Formats: sequence, structure tokens, C-alpha cells
Amino acid sequence: RWIKFEEKVEDGGERWSAPHVPALPLHSLFQLRTCLQKGTVLLDLDATSFKEIIDKALSGQPEEGELQPALREHLAALLLLQPRHQPTKSLLQLLAELGLSPCRGRTQGWKTKGSSEARTQLSKTPLKEQLRNRFKKKVPPGAEAAHVAVGEVEFLAKPFSAFVRLRRGVSLGSLAEVALPSRFLFILLGPPKVKAYHEVGRAMATLLTDELFQRAARQAEHREDLIAGIEVFLDELIVLPPGKWDPSARIPPPTYLPSPRRRTAVDPPEQQPHGNGAMAAAGDRANPGQPCSGEELERTGRLFGGLLRDIRRKAPWYCSDFSDALHPQCLSAVLYIYLATATNAITFGGMLGDATANMQGVLESFLGTAFAGFVFCLFSGQPLTILSSTGPVLVFERLLFSFSQDHSLDYLEFRLWIGLWVAFFGVVLVATEASHLVRYCTRFTEEGFCALISLIFICDSLEKMLSLADAFPINWQYRLDNVTSYSCTCNLRRLCNSILTCLTTLHLPPLPSVQSPPTTPAGLSRTQCLDRGGHLLGTSCQYVPDVTLMSFLLFGGTFLSCIALKRFRSSRYFPVGVRKLVSDFAVILAILASCSVDAVLGLETPKLLVPSELKPTNPARGWIVFPFGANPWWVCLVSAVPAVLVTILIFMDQQITAVILNRREYKLQKGAGFHLDLLCVSLLMVVTSVTGLPWYVSATVISLAHMESLRKESATSAPGEHPHFLGIREQRLTGLAVFILMGVSVFMAPVLKHIPMPVLYGVFLHMGVAALNSIQLTDRVRLLLMPPKHQPDLAYLRHVPLRRVHLFTVTQLLCLALLWLLKSTTAAIIFPVMV
Repeated sequence: RWIKFEEKVEDGGERWSAPHVPALPLHSLFQLRTCLQKGTVLLDLDATSFKEIIDKALSGQPEEGELQPALREHLAALLLLQPRHQPTKSLLQLLAELGLSPCRGRTQGWKTKGSSEARTQLSKTPLKEQLRNRFKKKVPPGAEAAHVAVGEVEFLAKPFSAFVRLRRGVSLGSLAEVALPSRFLFILLGPPKVKAYHEVGRAMATLLTDELFQRAARQAEHREDLIAGIEVFLDELIVLPPGKWDPSARIPPPTYLPSPRRRTAVDPPEQQPHGNGAMAAAGDRANPGQPCSGEELERTGRLFGGLLRDIRRKAPWYCSDFSDALHPQCLSAVLYIYLATATNAITFGGMLGDATANMQGVLESFLGTAFAGFVFCLFSGQPLTILSSTGPVLVFERLLFSFSQDHSLDYLEFRLWIGLWVAFFGVVLVATEASHLVRYCTRFTEEGFCALISLIFICDSLEKMLSLADAFPINWQYRLDNVTSYSCTCNLRRLCNSILTCLTTLHLPPLPSVQSPPTTPAGLSRTQCLDRGGHLLGTSCQYVPDVTLMSFLLFGGTFLSCIALKRFRSSRYFPVGVRKLVSDFAVILAILASCSVDAVLGLETPKLLVPSELKPTNPARGWIVFPFGANPWWVCLVSAVPAVLVTILIFMDQQITAVILNRREYKLQKGAGFHLDLLCVSLLMVVTSVTGLPWYVSATVISLAHMESLRKESATSAPGEHPHFLGIREQRLTGLAVFILMGVSVFMAPVLKHIPMPVLYGVFLHMGVAALNSIQLTDRVRLLLMPPKHQPDLAYLRHVPLRRVHLFTVTQLLCLALLWLLKSTTAAIIFPVMV
């Protein structure tokens, strides 16, 4: 059987083989062409049953090859027998059949010559086995069945062949393996001839699964049109020389297949679609980056022209932005992004508190994230974007606070005027359609920016974990006089007793003993011992796992679990529905598993700390910042100077992230909204500045993780065919739900306090690594370390000299290193200018 690829019933007739690319003898195609030239060809036949088709095919023979009436009756009786199919059975059915006798199984599977009389006639209606066949789930919607009947009969002196195309697809009763309408039939019967008919039948089936031959067969008006279709197929044929490969080897299906459009190239370039969904993800990843050149970034020449066009483009989709979220996958995305956003808010809130003397802290970070993110998701042009504090903004806040302290200025009031100027400049940029400049951002810039943000996530997560070693040092070189500094609060007494009992039975020499609690390190008895971290073990105490070691185990376990469960979708185990469900909820399952381990073992790891009271972190400030009173009047004018730098920072950070999220490879259907997004961010600057909350801009890594968690793939795929990437589940509800949860997190503190921070840092690391692996730069860095013979067959390596590829990669890495060094110094305020 064929859908996209060939499957064979293995010897014994018990199971289908793995799908594989059909390998055909070249001679079988020539024989098939001869059959179509000399045999019966019936096009647009009006028939409603298989019997009617057979009668017309047998009576439509050419005069020189017309069959005798007796032979026609014999052939008709043979063809109208009920065929035996190999059904696709579930695991329960296979287990149930284990009790059947071998004799019965062989009787059902094979018939000897002359036993065809015992077989039943073809049914005019589908059988129950056809209707219940689980294989139908693999058949794409709207598919039709084609039937190829080949075989050897001793009563024919010469071959009989017929190709039939029905005018419309009709159900042919119990002929097919599954109940589908049928349109094409091919019959080839003849005297015994070693394997020739079987190979011709395989050639016909392979042709009928080819998109270009299908088109030729559907449009054919004469026999010659079918022959021309075979000639086109032969023109594309690639021959493998004998002796250079094993013909019995089955070629596995490729990951990606060329589209019929690429094979024919009949459409001129200017007529090919240019929408977001016009390019496959794999092809776009392999090809050089192209700037987003859609009408979203074309100038209208009118004030606010781009903004008005964004609103007109997004308004028709607004209702569907909520209805499209009614899918279980969105629940997984909400939980995943909520935990990532909460961790990011705590991290940046803590660093902001340290940099601003708690003028902005964790509570302000939570409330600001909830408010700004909710408003942005409600009114923005690209609601899949997640707003968050970013590293460059944090650097500016630190410098601004230091400047205010050095010059005796009120920090929050000074910041308020800067925020108002930034909002004004942002509105001016929206009015003048300045966002069209990002169309000149190529793959070079996008990948450098994305790699920088990804590396920041990776390094921050590792830095946070390494900081635990300072708070909870590991006692690698323990001393007996330090043993009293450790307490024992874990339930591993029975395990210790069992291990020590085993040691006793081995007649080991006595160990130094120590009292419990020890006053002097006199020694250890066989019923007491010390672990490597210096903690006391024994019958009179319980074990405390080392905090740092267990935190690193949770950190690494969460990271590896996220990767393993994400890749579970492509596993060979379990049904596809189970694999998809596990993959969609991979991060949530990893977090739950790690939290369960932490809770069961009672580990004293650092936990998520969420503010439980709605009051400013610094009691000296209020919730509203007044524009006058604390600073001289001229501060409101001078604030325009640093506001220019912040405007560049916000513009570049926001728009480069928007370009990355709206790449063609994501196949977005609802369009972008660059001008509308910038307007929302600018207006939010006013509110966050007045209330003394942090400033927010698009977070590249979290936004990419949000989109990856909402990937859509084809529900049905042919055997051997990989699920097709269909796009992103575009909607507003997941973002709104995330930021609503951020707002109520203050009231969820009793629950959230059980989540270990190392687990969330592991999720951070996974997000950074996933974002880094999603860019082509990572692939080209690997090429630098590979000998040419081991390099993968990438499209750009076929068309670009390798030295040019390496030069491009090295230049990108040097620019990335320059950005990283700049970010790590006090000059980080000009980071956007360098981008």
C-alpha cells in the first residue's frame, strides 16, 4: 500500500513494514508505458460499482487483443472475488490474538492454488472491518483510493491490462482497505512471468502517489496524455548504479520533501505568494535571512498612516484572537510562560531593588509586569509578544539612580520626566512611520541580537546557581571537628542502617567513632559515618542532603527533562496522541516532577518568594510619583537628553524582537502590527513612570518560547511522513491569562512558595538553549568545528563557498563578542546604538 511512501506486508503476513521510499527497476516503467500504449484505457467512465467497471474494461479491449467470452467470464469471476487485506491492529487486538492457534492463523493468511472458489464475492457495501480500520486516521481528509490489481493466471496466453479513470469518485464496496471513494484502477493479469507483473504494479502505484503524475492523470483526455505524464516522470528520474548500493535496502523517508511548485517552477516569481505563510519553515531556515518586506512596513506617506493600517489589518481578527485559544495546548503555554515570566520578574525585581535602594523591587516588578503585559496583549498588533524588563533597561536604571544620588536629585521624579519624554518620542516615531526602518534588519542583525539575549538567559541561570555555592558552601574536604555544624533532618535512617549492616557483614576494620551529638571527634563506629559533604549519618540521626548539590541536581534534571519530553513527540514509543500531549506539556511535567522530588525528599532548597502584601518595597515612596516639587524645574527639560538614549533602546529592543517573531518561517496568518506595538509600549511608559513601576519592552527569549509552545502541526500524516508545521496558534488569551496570573500571584504565595528556584533556573536555561538552537548562527558555528566530509548537506553550502560561510560566521561572532563586552561595562547604555 502507498499513501506517501511504500509499505509491504512482511513475510508471514502478520505486519506491515516500515514506510520507505519505493525503489523501482527502470525496466518496469518501460513495461508500464507499453501497457498503457497497447492495453485498455477508459477515461471518465460512468460507473457506480466494481462489477460494472470490470464488465466495461473487459468489453473495451482492442480488436486485435479481444478476449474470448469464456476468458472474459473467468477473468470477471476472478476479479470480483473479495480481496484479503492486512488490517492495522491495535496493541490490544494483537495481545488478544496471541491465544489463537498457529493453524488457524495460517489458514486465514494463505490460500493454495485452486482454492479461490472458497473465497466470497466482493461486497457492494463496505464491511465492518473497513469502517473500523484504525488506519483511516492516517489518511488525509479528502483523499481517494486507487486500486492496482496485478497477478499471474495460467489460463491467459498473453497479458491483459486496463487503466480506468472514473468521472467521479465512487465507493466500490469492500474493495479498498478502508472505506474511501475510488477514481483510478489499474489491472494487469497474464501468464506466469517471474516478478514482472508485480514490479509493473509497484511502478503504477508509485506514479499514482506522485503529485505531478496525479495532475496529468486527472487532466488527461487521451491515452497520449498519460504517456506524456510518464515521460515527465522519467525526465526527473535518478538512477542508482547497480553494485553501488543494496537493492534490498529500504530507503527511509526524508524529513522534508520538495513541493510540486519547486519541481515544476511554472509560476513566475512575481506571481508566487508573499504572505507570512508562503515559505516552509525548513526552507526558510536554510536560506539566507530576508527582511520582512510585507505591506506592514511600507510607508504610506501620511501621519499615523502605518498605525491606521495596522488597526484595519488586525480589527477583523480580534474576535478570533479569543476563540482560537480554545485548545488544550494553550493551557500548557499559559502555565509554562507564567512560571518563566514570574521567575524573570523576581530576578529583575531583585536586581532593580539592589540597584535603586528598593525604589523598585519584586512587588513593583510583579505589578508592573501584570499591568503592562495585560494592556499590551489586549490592544497590541502582535499579542504573542511577552513584555518584560530587559538587561539594557536595568543598566540604565542603575546609572540613572547613581546619577541622581551624586547630584542630589529625586530619582523617581527624574525618571518620570524621562519616561514622559520617551513616550512623546515614541509617538513621534509612530506618526512618522519610523518602524519601516526595521525592514533593513537582515539575518545578520537578527541572529546577533537573538544570540545575545539567549546567552544572557543561559549565563544568568548559571550565575544564579553558582551563587548558591556562596550561600551554601559544599564541604568537599570535610574535617571531623566540623561535623557538629551540620544538623540531621532527613528520613534516611533505615537506608543507612541497611548499608551499615552490609558493611558489618563484610568484616571491615573498625572506623573512628563519634558521639551523637559529638563533643570531641574521637572516632566513628560502624553504626555511624560521615558523608562526603561532612553531614552526619547513623542510627541516632537523620541525613541532610547538601543544599547546593541537590539544587544543582534539580537544576540539571529540570533542564534535561524539558529537552527529553520536548523530543518525545518524535519518539517511536506510544501512540501519536500521547506523544503530542506529553510534548505540549513537557515543561510543566518537568517542573512538576522536580517539585515532587524536592517535596518527597524534604530538600532545603531555596524556594520561590512572592510578595504577600500590596505595599511599596521602599516605605519612603508612594504609588504615585508627582512631576514637581522635589527637583528643580529645569530637570523636566534636561530629561530629554537621556530620554533620547532610552528611546533608541526601546525602539531597537522592541522592533528587532518584533521582526524575529514575525519571520515568514512561523507562517503567521493574521499579520504584524509594528506601529501599533510601538504605540502601546510608548503609552505604557507614561503609566509605569507615573506609578514608579519598571519600564517594559518585548522579551525576545520568553516571546520565542511562547510561540514555540503554540506550534501547530498536522493532525494526520501518512506513514513515514513527518507532521507538517502549520503555523502558530495566534490568539490573545494565553498572554492575557499569563499576566492575570502574575497579578494574582500575590495571593498565591502559599502555593508558589513550594516551587524551588533551581527548578525555575533550569527552565530559564532550557529557554535560552532552545532560542539559541533556533537560529542558523548555531548551525554555522558547528560547521567551524567539522571537517568538510562530515558537514550536513545544507542548502547554503551548495551555493556559497565554505570560506565565505566561515567569514560571515566569524564576523557575526566578533560583533556578538563586542556587544557582550559592551553590555558588561558601564557603557552599556549605548548598547542599542551598537546594534
